[in-house]
Amino acid sequence: MDAHAVIHQQVTENPIVLYMKGTPQFPQCGFSANAANILKACGVSRFLAVNVLESAELMAGLKTYANWPTFPQLYIKGQLVGGSDIMRDLYQAGELQKLLVEATAH
Repeated sequence: MDAHAVIHQQVTENPIVLYMKGTPQFPQCGFSANAANILKACGVSRFLAVNVLESAELMAGLKTYANWPTFPQLYIKGQLVGGSDIMRDLYQAGELQKLLVEATAH
């Protein structure tokens, strides 16, 4: 399966996906740490976190999948929300919390 197919499968089968450098427990850059902390502050404990440093093919594919060249990348219900700065702005406005609640409601 090529990188775009893997990404598509991940973002459509999981309501919340965070592509980041490192892991939520051991982030490898400040932006990824901020993104994971924002999700935690929103009360999100279950999400798919993908360490892009483990696969050069996946990292390259993500840059072209949604035409977003940087990491982290947050997807909610298959849609790219954005990176750390956008997550912060949405969180401060109370919008990210709404998106996350909708994504995790059954």
